[in-house]
Amino acid sequence: MADNKEYMVMPEEDGTIHISEEVIAAIAVGAVREVEGVSGMMTNLGGSVTDLVNNKKNAQKGTKAVKIEMAEDVLNLEVDITVTYGYPVLEVAENTQKAVKSAIEAMAGCTVGAVNIPVGGVTMA
Repeated sequence: MADNKEYMVMPEEDGTIHISEEVIAAIAVGAVREVEGVSGMMTNLGGSVTDLVNNKKNAQKGTKAVKIEMAEDVLNLEVDITVTYGYPVLEVAENTQKAVKSAIEAMAGCTVGAVNIPVGGVTMA
């Protein structure tokens, strides 16, 4: 673990499992893509979600559409989305929260404390 990545550390009987922040972010992005009414994900300062998921070198720190805070054994996430015009914003945001929490807990086995969903825009279909 020589790089500067953040890891969720999960001690197991046979050793320790480290799940990187990028893995958690990729799971969240995959879950968001499945939510009806989400038209995209917002990033700060430019960059694309694809670059972030694929860990491209040109994706600057601070441009993440998925922000993760690891507090001991609980994850808190912030996922910035845009909603397709005509869909109820609150419902889409709630469905996004549920999808992200469920996917991370099922796939990574991590406990998710909170999933905050800033809705940064509405796009026309």
